[in-house]
Amino acid sequence: MKITLLKSLAIIGAFLCFGIAQAQEVSGTVSDAQGPLPGANVLEKGTTNGTQTDFDGNYTITVSEGATLVFSYIGYKSTEVVVGGQSTIDVTMEEDAQALEEVVVTGYGSQVKKEITTAVTSVSSEEFNQGVISEPTQLLQGKVAGLSVYNKGGDPNSNSTIRLRGISTIGGNAEPLVVIDGVLGQSLNNVDPSDIENITVLKDGSAAAIYGTRGSSGVILVTTKSGKVGQPFSVSYNGQFSTANVANQVETMNREEFLAVGGSDLGSDTNWRDEVTRAAFTSVHNVAAVGGTEDANYRVSVNFRDTEGILTNSGFKQFNARTKLSGRIFNDKLNIDFNSSLTQRDSDFGFNEALRYAVLYNPTAPVLGEDAPFAFNGDQFGGYFETLGLFDSFNPVSIAEQNKNYGTRSLINYSLDFRYNFTDNLTANLNIGQQNEKNTNRQYYPTTSFFRGNAVSPFRKGSASFYTNEIENRTLELFGTYSNTFSDLVSLKVTGGYSWQETDFNEYFLQLGDFPPGVDFDFSNAIEASQDLLEAGRIAANSGRNDDDRIIAFFGRVNATIDDAIYVNASLRREGSSRFGEDEQWGLFPAAAIGVDANKYLQLKNVNLLKVRLGYGVTGALPPQVGLSQATFGVINGSNGFGSSATGNTLRVPNPDLKWEEKKEINLGFEFASERLSATLDIYNRDIEDFINSVTLENTGGGADGGSQFQNGGELNTRGLELAVNYDVIKKENVSYNTGIIFSTYKTELTSVTGGNRTTANLGAPGQNDTNVILVQEGEEIGQIWGPVFSGDVDENGTPILVDVNGDGELITGQGNALDENVDFEVLGKGLPDFEIGWTNQVTFGNWDVNAFFRGAFGHSLVNTFRAFYEPRIGSQSSYNFVNTELARDDIRTAQFSSYYVEKADFFRLDNMSIGYNIPFDSDYIKNMRISLAGQNIFTITNYTGADPEPSLQDFGSVDNGGVLNTNNPDVLAPGVDRRYNYFASRTITLGLNINF
Repeated sequence: MKITLLKSLAIIGAFLCFGIAQAQEVSGTVSDAQGPLPGANVLEKGTTNGTQTDFDGNYTITVSEGATLVFSYIGYKSTEVVVGGQSTIDVTMEEDAQALEEVVVTGYGSQVKKEITTAVTSVSSEEFNQGVISEPTQLLQGKVAGLSVYNKGGDPNSNSTIRLRGISTIGGNAEPLVVIDGVLGQSLNNVDPSDIENITVLKDGSAAAIYGTRGSSGVILVTTKSGKVGQPFSVSYNGQFSTANVANQVETMNREEFLAVGGSDLGSDTNWRDEVTRAAFTSVHNVAAVGGTEDANYRVSVNFRDTEGILTNSGFKQFNARTKLSGRIFNDKLNIDFNSSLTQRDSDFGFNEALRYAVLYNPTAPVLGEDAPFAFNGDQFGGYFETLGLFDSFNPVSIAEQNKNYGTRSLINYSLDFRYNFTDNLTANLNIGQQNEKNTNRQYYPTTSFFRGNAVSPFRKGSASFYTNEIENRTLELFGTYSNTFSDLVSLKVTGGYSWQETDFNEYFLQLGDFPPGVDFDFSNAIEASQDLLEAGRIAANSGRNDDDRIIAFFGRVNATIDDAIYVNASLRREGSSRFGEDEQWGLFPAAAIGVDANKYLQLKNVNLLKVRLGYGVTGALPPQVGLSQATFGVINGSNGFGSSATGNTLRVPNPDLKWEEKKEINLGFEFASERLSATLDIYNRDIEDFINSVTLENTGGGADGGSQFQNGGELNTRGLELAVNYDVIKKENVSYNTGIIFSTYKTELTSVTGGNRTTANLGAPGQNDTNVILVQEGEEIGQIWGPVFSGDVDENGTPILVDVNGDGELITGQGNALDENVDFEVLGKGLPDFEIGWTNQVTFGNWDVNAFFRGAFGHSLVNTFRAFYEPRIGSQSSYNFVNTELARDDIRTAQFSSYYVEKADFFRLDNMSIGYNIPFDSDYIKNMRISLAGQNIFTITNYTGADPEPSLQDFGSVDNGGVLNTNNPDVLAPGVDRRYNYFASRTITLGLNINF
């Protein structure tokens, strides 16, 4: 049997022949309802004799009289015809959507779906989420069991948090490796969602082990759209126009309610949330041109996105261009694929702080200083009113309108893939890729800005900062594949190769201020006016470089099929990284899996597949950077001269013995398929050892002591289950209804932890700086919310009465006692869901189609920080607004964290619904047209009183009083805190238009 693979999507073309008869020549055409199918396979049963149709669908083949011809083509049902002496056979083929799924990209090649022995899920463009999609990961939200994709609040300028089967590392990258058209380490930000044909997710260790350390958190394989051999030139346009509004927000008091509880009256009536939010409009335009000849094909696309956020002065404009060329030379021996793309995004990041202060700012305060009920120098603050003398209180409109926070991102990448067919059984691939990324960010606070502009100080007014980083990623991979069939029982495919990856990183930062006051001028483009230039020591400037970040690997894999029912897969990767010391650079990552199609032997009625598979794989995670085996020192630059010190100024202590994290995973899977029903069940157990984490060392004096050191330590166990079921409820010629549901659940436990047991996720100011709410403890689940329990009663001072949890007659609830055995704390909830579901419904009737997608998460809780800070009716906070949810109580007048502020956040949401109509055309210019109407986040069923019930999978810590949030080091051990800087959720309505010319 001969297997032909065309690009990443292919089907099996086979031609078996029975009987011995005299040879005869047969010719004809292969077509579908639209016309010829160039490149269709015409094969003779039982032999390797075959051919392909030319540009016009013509073929000529010499076969034995009485033989059986099998005609096959990507996306069409195979057709068999017995040669009965005729010399001409014309075949019209019928489309088969399921055939597109029969071959799945699995990394360094493809496999027939039924032969896959690992946990792999493939999602095609027809199954993607609809509507305005800002980033490719949103296409998969709720579509892959075990894959969590959350962009809490939906800020268009922030990337979603992605987790595959929970966390897989503490100190490194916890998100999956992205491979685009075979090139490792590419950025999803450089692919417009309109250009994606298919996304495959490698979920378990036996599937991802072929990628070594970079696959430790899973692998996302992206295949972009391409032209087809012999495809006539055509152009398509895809446009979307949408509007978004605030879907939910934190409930606060209006003017009358605020004054009724003793709030300070400043004479106005202002809805601050309305002042800083808007109806946001977005337009998306995608134009693509495709075509092909017998030897080459191409696709060129350009994309324009103009996206507004619901926060005033936030959003982005993006241009993306992508080219994909494929050709064959040397008698079709050499296939060359060229991919290139360019992305330019200009972002107005805005200030999420405006949303935070819109919740807590006095609702009786005016927007402008001229409307204040007393003499107020509004000119000092750019004309805006400010509540002076208060901690953590800034006019949200002034924040959004006076200050600037914008940036650009430029991404350029290309790849060349050379595939040479030495024989029908032996091929070699050379893949070269490079990606250059440049990010710039500029922030400017004028001298009149009270928020970070120092407007009330006589010194150093205003601020301008400039940040740039450049990342260059280069890859080269060379691998060969040998495949063959031995008798009718065994087929074998062997792949082996070499991988080289190198990344260079550079960054630069400059900040200065002290601009001339009283001048209405934008000094961000005239920084020479800064008085800091007169005193250079006050300028904040730094730079960093991280080059020679290199990974080298040798890998091999064997796939065997026995009796067309037993499937075996084994791989081994030896990998070295420059991020480790000289003696610890290399690691070995094995994997093995086996699958059996039991129905081959059971022959169950109406069953197409009943497969059991078992896989085991080892991967390992990298530390966050190079040079951890070397010491770093702080720079001394002052009156005593310039230099560095090896004593007392150590920032990082070297660790030449730092080694790989190691993840071991076993996966048991079951697959079932019949004519209408298909189901997949995966059960897995994962152990992670030797986490790489930064540990603070004690400074005992002398030598290279003190500072921090990256060390190995800690163990984690995750056990989970994933289920996917799909059923064709109605399957008729003009009417169809398909429904599918995915279900995933997992439990992650800290077996041991570096640095000992502790609490983390400090609530922050005002007043709760010493309140940590997440427990990190050996033998416990990740994300346990830890604290005292509210009894439901308050004392005469309005202080909540807490419960004596252990019943020993002594109430111990101080944060300093949080880990004591006799502390009256308990688990108040957990930040990770017990389970997540996605429910897809697809209906077609005639030219109409309807898609409805529901998504939900259950069992998780959130610490509602807005309530914890601003719900108690504290008299000293009468100049701040009060949160006024349905849970609020007028008798609580003291801010005391307890179970009262921990809420179950279960939700079930109509996440996406679209209605489309295909307009038939009989025109020389327009082939077809489709219009659609889609809604996102249409409704949510939840009891959570915050802005968004979606899980918070990690924590960036607290920030207050104008401080700057650091998003570089998220704490993945602290899920479950709904911070005050989170974005508001939005509801979007989209009108779509697609035209094919």
